[in-house]
Amino acid sequence: MPRTSVLLLLMLGTPAIADVPPERVVALEHLVTQDCGSCHGLTLKGGLGRPLTAEALAHAEPDGLATIILDGIPGTAMPPWRPLLTEDEALWIAQYLKTKDSKQ
Repeated sequence: MPRTSVLLLLMLGTPAIADVPPERVVALEHLVTQDCGSCHGLTLKGGLGRPLTAEALAHAEPDGLATIILDGIPGTAMPPWRPLLTEDEALWIAQYLKTKDSKQ
């Protein structure tokens, strides 16, 4: 198989990683701990909001989670973060949450 075909197959099988500058990553990690943690628990194992652990989010797609982060959930305490986050940043947070437990 030609090298370009192998690379294409590898790229198609790999989910897109949100493009967030490294200096913004620190701020987003802080936001997850402090702002998300204020409702979802500082360990993200639940509180007023549901757990945000990788295990609890295993069934969720990152794009769907990013939409919830950006637009909130009407009628609940989950606010929309769209005024403060870009779509790439929300996707980064979603991907981060889905892998956070494995990083600890």
